[in-house]
Amino acid sequence: MVLQGEKRLYNSSMFVDEVDIDIQAGDGGSGAVAFYPNKKGPCGGDGGDGGNVYIQGSKNMADLHIYAGAKIWKALPGGRGQSFNKEGKNGEDITIRVPIGASVTDTKTKETFEIINEEKILIATGGIGGQGNKAFATATNQVPRKYEQGTSGDRKTYHVLQRLIADIGLIGLPNAGKSSLLNELTRAKVRTAMYAFTTLEPNLGVINHTVIADIPGLIEGASKGKGLGIKFLKHIEKVGMIAHCVSAESPDVLKAYSTVVNELKEYNTELLNKKQIILLTKTDIVDEQKVEKLIKKLAVTGKEIFPLSIYNPDQFTKIKKIFVRD
Repeated sequence: MVLQGEKRLYNSSMFVDEVDIDIQAGDGGSGAVAFYPNKKGPCGGDGGDGGNVYIQGSKNMADLHIYAGAKIWKALPGGRGQSFNKEGKNGEDITIRVPIGASVTDTKTKETFEIINEEKILIATGGIGGQGNKAFATATNQVPRKYEQGTSGDRKTYHVLQRLIADIGLIGLPNAGKSSLLNELTRAKVRTAMYAFTTLEPNLGVINHTVIADIPGLIEGASKGKGLGIKFLKHIEKVGMIAHCVSAESPDVLKAYSTVVNELKEYNTELLNKKQIILLTKTDIVDEQKVEKLIKKLAVTGKEIFPLSIYNPDQFTKIKKIFVRD
């Protein structure tokens, strides 16, 4: 039994990258009490073993939203033993799929392991089936009515933390054109509008196996909790490469860039070690001379700068070559 199929789970209505998952392996089945006809002795079969619970990384999962809520994920119990020494059916296993790169911690033992590939890992063992009455026959007790109950399967809670949500994160001040860019690159169909915080959770899109995240807009003071800052900054920790989106209509493009960089630095200096580029967005609203001036102004950052308009096919082709991996 598999918990869910291989459908691509991008662009869910609710993005979740951290969750507790309650799991329960199947209980073992009880042994049976049975006798052959005409008093020929006991023939109660053993109970079946309970199903195990496995966890497995999946390249097709973008987040953990399917585990949000209080549901317990259960493997099936083993079947009861039957007469004529027939063993009960073993309970069916379940596999819990999580995004590759997730960190999984047993909330009781604090044991932690990383999901680095699609290998299945056993995380809860099913109970053992109990013996039927045939196992208790002796020379002095040839008609035993004794049997065993199956043992209980493991009950555990795991805290799952998604370490990486995307290969590339689009970041920038509100209205920097991130959502529009994601829509054009990946057909993600993200809602856009001309006001701050249209995006309240990361939106994900995929193009040729490259996952791109539109991280909600940061503002000055985000690292101290202003706006929706801390929540947004946590998401940036979980992308491979950062693409700073700076709008060509910004009154001061260098300040727009520096504001975001300073918030990254205040929150976690390690973020500055990620590969970074600058996308000068919305270049269609200014003339070519202005674009050149803005590029020169941003050149002091030492980052590669790419002018970009969603209405310019040539610019888009260049960006796709940078973003897409084979």
